[in-house]
Amino acid sequence: MTPRRRWLVPTVLAAATALLAGCAASRAAAPPVDRPSALGTASPATPITTPGPGLVVGLGDSVTAGTACGCTTFVDLYAAGLAERQRRPVRAVNLGKPGLSSVGLAQQLGATPARSQLAHADTVVVTIGANDLVPLVRTWQEGGCPQTCVAPAVSVMRGHLGNALAVLRTDLPPDARVLVTTYWNVFEDGDVADREYGDGFAGWSDAVTRSANAAICAAAAGADDRCVDLYDPFEGAGDRNPTALLADDGDHPNAAGHRLIAATLLAAS
Repeated sequence: MTPRRRWLVPTVLAAATALLAGCAASRAAAPPVDRPSALGTASPATPITTPGPGLVVGLGDSVTAGTACGCTTFVDLYAAGLAERQRRPVRAVNLGKPGLSSVGLAQQLGATPARSQLAHADTVVVTIGANDLVPLVRTWQEGGCPQTCVAPAVSVMRGHLGNALAVLRTDLPPDARVLVTTYWNVFEDGDVADREYGDGFAGWSDAVTRSANAAICAAAAGADDRCVDLYDPFEGAGDRNPTALLADDGDHPNAAGHRLIAATLLAAS
């Protein structure tokens, strides 16, 4: 509005005042008219919300537990990676237990400590099944264990794992994600395996692992969960020596191995 100028004569000011008063009266008397707005109907402002903290729960055997490593486990590393990606706090709870089998996992999932954590989980990572197959090593040492020996044990493991994954879903929020990993080897691997078991073991254990991994992925698919392959990152096409990724026992991942697992999980998420 143009500022009033002080040099206006009083008569002009009086006339303008009367004119404005008349316009105001006319507007007051006019009925309301609805006019469309270019901005549309006004609505309350949408509040800006900050994403709540996330929760990653790790389930499984000694691989999950971080046995023989003395390092930050892949469960914690994966949660940290998700936190950076999602720009929110993500907490990790590691429920891995050395020696746990797929049957033991189902039992663990029925207990209150696990159920209370899983009820708030966004993501669950499961690594299980290798301990189900450990008895096969003794059979191989005592005279061999061909595919006809391996297949029944793998089939039983798949059934138990499928049952555990079904139990797992009963306590999870509907939108929670479950990642089920395979193994690079269900037994010892690399230089340690060659030294302790001798000729023939590496090829046989690789065949058992491939069979077990197929069963693990099938069980995951049956539960509508995602199977994350760890064989290729560690073994390549089966011609890579994974010793540099393993602890001194040749069985569990070292710090580099845990970092690799976490990176693989992030790539699959």
